[in-house]
Amino acid sequence: MSNTKECDKFLSQEYLEKMDAYWRATNYLAAGQLYLLDNPLLREPLTMEHIKKKIVGHWGTVPGQNFVYTHLNRVIKKYDLDMIYISGPGHGGNFMVANTYLEGSYSEIYPNISRDTEGMQKLFKQFSFPGGISSHVAPETPGSINEGGELGYSLAHSFGAVFDNPDLITACVVGDGEAETGPLATAWQSNKFLNPVTDGAVLPIMHLNGYKISNPTIFSRISHEEIQKFFEGCGWKPIFVEGDDPMTMHKLMAEALDSAIEEIKEIQKNARENNDSTRPIWPMIVLRTPKGWTGPKEVDGQKIEGSFRAHQVPITMEKPEHLDLLKEWLLSYKPEELFDENGRLIPELEELTPDGDRRMGANPHANGGLLLRDLRMPDFREYAFDVPKPGAVEAQDMIELGKFVRDIFKLNEDSKNFRIFGPDETMSNRLGAVFEETNRDWNAEKLESDEFLASNGRVMDSMLSEHMCEGWLEGYLLTGRHGFFASYEAFIRIVDSMFSQHAKWLKVTSELPWRQKIASLNYILSSNVWQQDHNGFTHQDPGFLDHVTNKKADVVRMYLPPDTNCLLSCFDHCIRSRNYVNVMVTSKHPRPQWLTMDQAVKHCTQGIGIWDWASNEQGDEPDVVIACCGDTPTLEALAAVTILRENMPEIKIRFINVVDLMKLQSHDKHPHGLTDTEFDTLFTKDKPIIFAFHGYPTLIHELLYHRRNRDLYVCGYQEEGTITTPFDMRVQNEIDRFHLVQQVIYHLPQLGNRGAYLVQKMNDKIVEHKQYIAEYGEDLPEIRDWKWSE
Repeated sequence: MSNTKECDKFLSQEYLEKMDAYWRATNYLAAGQLYLLDNPLLREPLTMEHIKKKIVGHWGTVPGQNFVYTHLNRVIKKYDLDMIYISGPGHGGNFMVANTYLEGSYSEIYPNISRDTEGMQKLFKQFSFPGGISSHVAPETPGSINEGGELGYSLAHSFGAVFDNPDLITACVVGDGEAETGPLATAWQSNKFLNPVTDGAVLPIMHLNGYKISNPTIFSRISHEEIQKFFEGCGWKPIFVEGDDPMTMHKLMAEALDSAIEEIKEIQKNARENNDSTRPIWPMIVLRTPKGWTGPKEVDGQKIEGSFRAHQVPITMEKPEHLDLLKEWLLSYKPEELFDENGRLIPELEELTPDGDRRMGANPHANGGLLLRDLRMPDFREYAFDVPKPGAVEAQDMIELGKFVRDIFKLNEDSKNFRIFGPDETMSNRLGAVFEETNRDWNAEKLESDEFLASNGRVMDSMLSEHMCEGWLEGYLLTGRHGFFASYEAFIRIVDSMFSQHAKWLKVTSELPWRQKIASLNYILSSNVWQQDHNGFTHQDPGFLDHVTNKKADVVRMYLPPDTNCLLSCFDHCIRSRNYVNVMVTSKHPRPQWLTMDQAVKHCTQGIGIWDWASNEQGDEPDVVIACCGDTPTLEALAAVTILRENMPEIKIRFINVVDLMKLQSHDKHPHGLTDTEFDTLFTKDKPIIFAFHGYPTLIHELLYHRRNRDLYVCGYQEEGTITTPFDMRVQNEIDRFHLVQQVIYHLPQLGNRGAYLVQKMNDKIVEHKQYIAEYGEDLPEIRDWKWSE
């Protein structure tokens, strides 16, 4: 921290006046990006030729965020802070471009956007323009880790960023419209998970500017007292900064930020010197300003500043007189006082920006790959489950994986760069072994009857919100750490849109050389569709796979390991990877084990393969290909094989298991995809394929649409289910062994009437099964006790 004399200058009238001038410069640049193609400093008479033909973007949130950024620069310099900025409102991306341009970080990354008149003209033209940059805070924007396309995730990302980052402060501007979203409303509770000893701090700045696109915001229409009580009830200490007079607001904001920063530092000092992780009451700021502050007051007789009409483009340029209004507005910022003859910010204002990596646009935490370090990893082969022969033993795949994950925690205890995220499901998903090494993160009240709660825990599962777990994990990854999300398969659908935003982020950043690769976003989906012993239809949805498949092939990967050793191999690969979204779907229930570790490594490395021990066509042409993908489809497909072998041994069967789902897609569509030659070699060009799939059958049809072999039948989830036995779930969706056997017979017309008796036998079995479960409430003994026999 600076000495007292130095600190005093940061509150002097002279300094505040310079800040006001700097703020005017940011507002000028932000407005210029909306409107101007040329004549960036208005040194020529403004004409319609200088104006963009189509004006697209947002203004309403921009001046308030420029105000905040200007003041954050001040406290960064005063207190020498390591700080990043997360913009919740998002859509006013021109504000962050303007600020990073003024501080120099933008031109360092994009030298063509130089800090002169020519560069300013290019800066203006590119904004929301074909071949340019988007109108929201985007991956292309230096200093950003929060995509502005969808609202609600800023605060969750902010907390994820500061976990295990003790020196980092994330300043998070929350829009009052954004504050109405479910994820953001929940995120205020994240302070119960922040350890002041080992974590950094989040400084929320709730920006009340009054309006959304067309409507007032809820927070802007409730009283000061009600807002204060709301945030106090959530465990925050709100500091209010309210008004519209610039110089008065500069003084109030400077004092508020000083108070907040000094309180954060005092909290951390006490916690770290006394090893006191007791949950403090953290400060936050409530900033109330007019929407579209400093913009046009009125256009065509309608109020603009302080109304919803300021949200997007305040002047539409549809009438000749609008040109004079725009000129008057832009010149109100007095650009001639702010920029020198070459178009660069004057030196006395440049001095207000932090230096080097302290600039928020250049902070390494906002380009997390710069900070990413490899995990220390145990050898997953040492956790191999002994499989003397296929199907001879049972295990619970997730229990075995938990031992591996436990030891990842152990090896990375010093670096503290690995966490698990999941909504109260770590034990349910059978990862309980991790609690031998760490605990759940929890910084609220604890009772003696609680289990595995600690302020330094590294398992983030004490919040029953998929949104929070996803947002925390994304923030954690984006700032250079590692982790995974373990969830019930059905309810990962809650974060469909968050996944989409992150996948799009990865797609764009992969094309930006200055963005370093981050650790992959890894999902483990257990409690899957096929066994919900005490849950029902609501817990049965494998559709996340369909959703993920639609994203760019250079980003998404999907794995469905059929047993423990395959899961260990897949997880090790995924947790080491960079810049992907990896989805692993697995079982937590006792299941037969099929492959030794050596076999599993070979199988998972290839992603697909013939299981020769389950096939009987070696040296001959197969009559049928039975394929499967997923733990339950594998089990049922193998059981179908045993029935066929026993009853019709003359049928030549090739058995194929798929681990890497994207192997099925054409090689020209996905880098993992099989070539047509490889596909035909495995699946043949013309033999019937009976495919048992974990999810919706249509997904396999989509993946195989362009393949030559059209003799394909896919069984999978048909949106049938309830609370029932595991095997009955399969029968209801016709993925069970009896229905599979029937489909093989139906697709081999050369069998003639020889197959009729076996079809009838299978029908009889289905009826017997239904009668048995109705009486006894469990599956037939022959189903429960079934074993693979060669």
